[in-house]
Amino acid sequence: MNKESLANPRSSKLQTGVPQINAGQIHALHTNYPEYAHLYKSIVATPHGFLSIFATDNAVKAIDFSDIHPLANENRISKLAAKQLSEYIANKRECFDLPLEPDGTDFQKHVWQALLDIPFGTTASYLDIAIAVGNKKACRAVGAANGKNPIPIVIPCHRIIGTNGKLTGYAGGLTRKTYLLALESKTSYFTIKG
Repeated sequence: MNKESLANPRSSKLQTGVPQINAGQIHALHTNYPEYAHLYKSIVATPHGFLSIFATDNAVKAIDFSDIHPLANENRISKLAAKQLSEYIANKRECFDLPLEPDGTDFQKHVWQALLDIPFGTTASYLDIAIAVGNKKACRAVGAANGKNPIPIVIPCHRIIGTNGKLTGYAGGLTRKTYLLALESKTSYFTIKG
């Protein structure tokens, strides 16, 4: 380590030889949406980690689960979404009134719109959603679109279960899915069926 690298704030190495990482890079390492790192962001603490709400000046773009508390950079939309998500987690809200602008294909957006029709406290299957979008043979495509939902909870992809009643995958993990379904059923006895 020489004096020049200590004096130069652009130096890429610490004294230990480990590359320096700035706050923006740290956030990008801990998010599923590094492309939204430049957007406004609010944070909501939950019993199962943190929710990062990414928003533009006009709409919510994504919600991400994290076990590490990320940095916030709020605006009016992200604060409104954080308030509503906090109310939901506190069992004081069953539906959301937010402007949404998820990025996806036309088919994905069609599936996500169908997910918004699943009432609080209920579940649906991939087949139910495939039928709702007009193609009962599209169960796998519906599953893929469900897994790409960038605005979980608000667009309730956690309410999708297998036709057999079993819990299926969830981008936030089955522990979080179980928690969200239990929260909506107002019981803590919901279990993953085998």
